[in-house]
Amino acid sequence: MHESTVTVKGQTTLPRDVRAALGLTSGDKVRYLILDGEVRIMKARSVKELRGILSKSGQKPVSLDEMDEAIAAGATDSVGLDQ
Repeated sequence: MHESTVTVKGQTTLPRDVRAALGLTSGDKVRYLILDGEVRIMKARSVKELRGILSKSGQKPVSLDEMDEAIAAGATDSVGLDQ
């Protein structure tokens, strides 16, 4: 188990092993998730890092026009306009 001391200003230094486990380097941001009296620390990720996370091998990218068409079709299906 790792521990560090909290200063008067509420600051602490994350132990080296914790930084390594999270892949943190100088300037990175962290997020805190509070659950039932426990706190989880995770590396904050930018939206840019999420690009392609849902892609599947061999699947072609969907264009904005195709997305708009699918949204429109879903909207008409949900209100029964195509009957």
